[in-house]
This record gives sequence, C-alpha cells and structure tokens, in this order.
Amino acid sequence: MSKRKSPISATVDFDAQGVQHGFLKLPISNDESAWGAVMIPVTVIANGEGPTALLTGGNHGDEYEGITALQKLSTSLKAEDVKGRVIIVPMMNTPAAQVGRRTSPMDGGNLNRSFPGDPDGSVTEKIADYFTREMVPMADVVLDLHSGGRTLDIIPFGASHVLDNPEQQRQALEGAKAFGAPYAMMMFELDAAALFDTVVENQGKIFIATELGGGGTSTPESLAITERGIDNVLIHFGLKDGEVAMPETQVYLDMPDASCYVQSEHTGLLELTHALGDSITKGDVIARVYDMTRSGAEPIEYRAERDGILAARRFPAQVNMGDTIAVIAEVVETLGD
Repeated sequence: MSKRKSPISATVDFDAQGVQHGFLKLPISNDESAWGAVMIPVTVIANGEGPTALLTGGNHGDEYEGITALQKLSTSLKAEDVKGRVIIVPMMNTPAAQVGRRTSPMDGGNLNRSFPGDPDGSVTEKIADYFTREMVPMADVVLDLHSGGRTLDIIPFGASHVLDNPEQQRQALEGAKAFGAPYAMMMFELDAAALFDTVVENQGKIFIATELGGGGTSTPESLAITERGIDNVLIHFGLKDGEVAMPETQVYLDMPDASCYVQSEHTGLLELTHALGDSITKGDVIARVYDMTRSGAEPIEYRAERDGILAARRFPAQVNMGDTIAVIAEVVETLGD
C-alpha cells in the first residue's frame, strides 16, 4: 500500500535561487496548541547548477556541536559562496533539541531509530518519513552531524560504512576523510536498520556521519573541528571553491564488529582507567564498577577484548546494566581496502 503524502509542508521553495530561511511545518493538536505545528528551521542556499548537499544536525536533541555549527552557517553562508544548493537543517528533531534531550518530549521518539518513518505515525515517525521521501531524494551528499550527547564523550571523527556498492562506499569514505577531523573511521553500527544513515545509503546517496565530542555541551575545540569539517565537505564535493584544510595528522580507525562496544553488566559507580584517545592493549583493565549499596565490596573489572584506542566513553559516572562503558576502535594504516 502506498503511503499518503507527508503532512509536513515547507515554507521555502527548494528550487528557488538565493538564500531562504523558513520552516518545515508539521501540524499538531495537543493541550498547549489545538491547531498548532512543530516548526523545524530550514535554510536553503542555491546558486546556479551543481550538486545538492543536505547538512543536518540535532538528529538527537542533546548533541550540540552540529546544532551550533549549522546555526552559525545559516547566518554566514552566502549565495555567491555556493555552486549548487546547500540545504541546512540544524535541528532535525526540533522538539528534542528545544528541551535538550536525545528523544522527543512529544512522543518519546528517537529520530535516528525511526526511519524510514510513517506519515500516519507519531510526530517523530512523521519527521523521519518527510526526510526519507522528500529531503533525501533532493540531495547528492548528506552530512549528518552527531556527537555523544549527555551520556557519551567521543573522539572527533568523520565516518562511513561498509556498503554493497564499492563506488558509493569509496566516495563516502573519501568524504569522511575530507571532513578533516583528527580521526576517520569505518564505523560498525549495533543496529543499522532504522538509522537515517541506512535510508540515505539505500537511496544511493553519499552519506557522511560524524561524532564530535559530547557530554551535552560543546567546546571551542569541538566547534572549530565541526565548522572546518562542514566547509571541507562542501569544498570536497564541489559546492564551494577553496582548499580542504586537513589536520597535521589523521588517524584511521576501524570498528570491525560489535565486540568494539563494551557494555556494562552491572549497575553502580563507574571508574574509567583510560582517557579518550589512549592506546589500549587486549586484557587491560579499562573500567571498574563499584557497588553503591555498600562499602568494602571489591569492584567489578572490565577488560579490553582487543587492542586499539579508546574512541568513546560513558560520560556520567553512574552506570546501569546495558549502558555502553567504552568503545575500542582498531588503529589501521588504510581504510576501505
């Protein structure tokens, strides 16, 4: 059965030239607004013929590096700077971003676990459906800016995935490298079926993901990496003139399987024994979890199952069963071979 047209409408003309600021409007009716709308900010900057880049942040509402950098870009990028079209959506999940939460306060929806979406579903599913059927088909390349949010802190990297199409994978990987973060990664997702990434890749588009810090904040350093990376991607794919600005060194990382993720089997107080970016040897103690109901109890030790570096860590000191404590990625000489 074919899906009905999305209830979301745009106040911008995606085919017009120049700079436009507007909204993606999703009608809602609730206790606060009987005839209301979720208003998702969008900026479109177009100048002549060329590719289209879709730049998205706020897929999770507590990941501020992408949100902040794209808000800044929406005020600074001029039509004469662009060759083609740049579509900027700083807060895909606007309801979540407005309350600083990973998930939407309207339906509890995690946007990045709601694709391809449903025009007759919840607010979050309707947003996912609109991006799947309306926004992604317009784009040639999609840059989705993530970070660790309130519960994770992550080294800054651009990432792509293993794909069935070798040329699509090559272009995505080159884009991830060109983002110019200190690290570039071939990333393994624990459950990719309902991700924005998968929807974009299944439509044959070039998808670049990032992780750029976390802890529910941003820093001057993380924002500088993010802003430089956005500019690099636009230059790399021919939407802007200029030279890609790379760091002095870029470390390549691989996440071959789910064993890269270390998840807690206990609830308690977390002690991490390594800092982000530290080298780790298989067998090293990487964390201890202390029982908070009593003193004098020996902590539970967690040991690394592989060599690598600490690519991500839990940010809050308290941990529950099932929480990811750490992610260990392998350092490799090349990516995508």
